[in-house]
Amino acid sequence: MTTDHGYPAVRMYIAGEWCQGGTGRTAPIVNPATEEVIGDVPLATTADLDRALAAADEGFRVWRATPIARRTAILHAAADLIAERAPEIGRVSTLEQGKPLAESTGEARRTADTLRWHADDARRAYGRIIPTEAGTVLTVRREPIGPVAAFVPWNFPVGGPNRKISSALSAGCSIIIKGSEETPATAAALVSCYEDAGLPAGVLNLVFGEPAEVSAHLIASPVTRLIAFTGSVPVGKLLAAQAGEVMKPSLMELGGHAPVIVCADADPVQAARKAAQAKFANAGQVCTSPSRFYVHESRVEEFTAEFVRATEEVVVGDGLAEGTKMGPLANERRLKALERLVTDAVARGAKVLTGGAALDRRGYFFAPTVLTDVPEDAELLHEEPFAPVAPIVPFSDLGEVLTRANALPYGLAAYGFTRSAATAEKLSAELEAGILSINHCGGSVHEAPSGGVKDSGYGREGGPEALDAYLVTKRVSHLLVP
Repeated sequence: MTTDHGYPAVRMYIAGEWCQGGTGRTAPIVNPATEEVIGDVPLATTADLDRALAAADEGFRVWRATPIARRTAILHAAADLIAERAPEIGRVSTLEQGKPLAESTGEARRTADTLRWHADDARRAYGRIIPTEAGTVLTVRREPIGPVAAFVPWNFPVGGPNRKISSALSAGCSIIIKGSEETPATAAALVSCYEDAGLPAGVLNLVFGEPAEVSAHLIASPVTRLIAFTGSVPVGKLLAAQAGEVMKPSLMELGGHAPVIVCADADPVQAARKAAQAKFANAGQVCTSPSRFYVHESRVEEFTAEFVRATEEVVVGDGLAEGTKMGPLANERRLKALERLVTDAVARGAKVLTGGAALDRRGYFFAPTVLTDVPEDAELLHEEPFAPVAPIVPFSDLGEVLTRANALPYGLAAYGFTRSAATAEKLSAELEAGILSINHCGGSVHEAPSGGVKDSGYGREGGPEALDAYLVTKRVSHLLVP
């Protein structure tokens, strides 16, 4: 069933059934490119959440007892369906989130690969036998932690939910995922791939609702054993505190304010091109987006000129329109936040080289923006922008700029450009970040871990480390009795 906008009707998925909320409460879903309401998302009641908890509890008992070969087969079938349906999943994602169709479709295809990786890696969640005293068998086992409550934002409507779902299910856990109320149909399309692949009822449950109400109820429930969250630092701290009150482990992938250090020996043109491409992906609405550009004073003029050229080549428009390279911001909140940051920077003496304002059209469009002469006290250099704005700041001493790069409480991603192996090693050793890229601005990959330090969170997603939070380690000492 679809609306007049070609947008599917949204339902929650609880205990293997698609359903509305118990009271029929809904919230509007807005296309950020047109500001039109394209659908409604159901909001869960406490009774709905309790049904999801009961389903996840029973689903965990079924799923953990399912042989690993069967679990893997189901997950691979789901990955095949995600890849097959990627064009349609991408179209729905663009309708409700705004990013260009090529980005949305590519995200869905990468999601399928991530699921395959985690499903296969779970088959290598080995225990071990430890040599000990005669007559005793000492072993270590890895077991699924139990039902998971996961919360995800709107910026990656396919990849965000699937990071949690694929890790939990691969490890043998059940999961309740609260999808974003702004991008619910994409999450539902993803869940339907698991359903059609033969996942048992109750193993995966999808709910929407008032975020504070849903998180408080799911975290407090004795059914849930792990809290997994991706989102802002303030909300992450709140959820981690709630989890701590009931002694539940949590996995927190929080915000960032990634520095880019372009050293004196770097190619400024190549660095600018690579950095600009990463900056304007998903309209800058990426927690690892490069967002503070520190460029050596001997290279800053060339870097800035090329960065401005690359910025002015970005075609801004509806994500479904051919040729669009950057879509709108996801909602009016982001638009207002960016206007505030740019206004503050300019008031403090920054210069706008290109962009700097919302576009005069319907939709939450903001021109890709480059600023120079940004003073150190500008809010833009301290608050995560999550938007298509690039402040360029010159530096003269590498040690001094490393101190500035590390000065914020964030520690998610960082980037460096240099031709020197020694300088690259210095950047690797001294930048306080969980993710570092040298001579490129690469994103997350399923075969390697991603995560932050300091206020940017803890725990890792991706790579062999991705399953760690979803597994518990049990020591068994067996004294053989004759």
